[in-house]
Amino acid sequence: MVRPRRPFWLPASNYYVLAVAIVCGVFFLLWGILNEDGEQTPWIAAGIAASGVLIGAVFLREVFLRSARNKFLSDQRRLDRSLQGVFQAGQLRPESEKLTLEKNASILNNIRQKSEAAKILGKFSEGHREVVELCNEYLAAAERELPHVGVGSPRIAALNRGRELAGEAHHFHLLRWAEIEARTLTQDANNRVKLTERLETAQRALGVVDHALQHYPHDDNLRESRSVLLEFVGSIKVSHMIEKAERADFKGNHTRALSHYRDALFFLDREAGETQDSGFLAERIETEIERIQNLKKTDTEIGSHRRKKTT
Repeated sequence: MVRPRRPFWLPASNYYVLAVAIVCGVFFLLWGILNEDGEQTPWIAAGIAASGVLIGAVFLREVFLRSARNKFLSDQRRLDRSLQGVFQAGQLRPESEKLTLEKNASILNNIRQKSEAAKILGKFSEGHREVVELCNEYLAAAERELPHVGVGSPRIAALNRGRELAGEAHHFHLLRWAEIEARTLTQDANNRVKLTERLETAQRALGVVDHALQHYPHDDNLRESRSVLLEFVGSIKVSHMIEKAERADFKGNHTRALSHYRDALFFLDREAGETQDSGFLAERIETEIERIQNLKKTDTEIGSHRRKKTT
């Protein structure tokens, strides 16, 4: 099971080395300022201030940051225990076993419990994904069971009601999972430095939304999210092509630079969307293409002129 990312936690050695470096910086900065002001014992005031910064750094890590981290981990363990207990209790029987009224009610009850657990800690996408998986299992089992239920059996109404409840839970939690995962991956993509990593992460976010759209292709929120992510992915591809074109142009490889700029224009037209910024960017790319074409033309004319002189 894929677990949510743990909160960032700098090791103690790295944290205190950084803290000492900041303390030293504060000490010498204040010492210099006080010394210029004519203070007779500038190191005393600077030392007191630096000590206060060091005490604050220790207090920050050992009280506030550690408390926040422990609360996060405690919440995560509580969610894991709740989900694990509900999941184990609600495991569906093999296909050969009959889905009785009692079993049907038990599984639906477990879906409700697991759904509530996921809603309580709604910021964790994993909880929503677990509910979706259990709903998928129940819906598949109900589909297998219904053709074998006798006419007039009370199980027909129970199974149909169960399919309705599981379907509603599936819809809600799949959309919440997709929303949280796509938002997290998009933020992660924005924090990436390398364009290739940004593109890979953004495409993963798009894949999450596409997966949800396979189940609910007419959901307006999902379709809007996909449109936004397509523009985001397209803008990253355009930036990547422009970067490659600029490197090729710098190295004097005009043919390759032209190819990359044309690819950038293609991605901009197809995927980046029609906005004012994309219009300005298209003009910039077309200007660069025209400039490089003129350079290639000039280089060709110079080369031709030199060949004529040598002959």
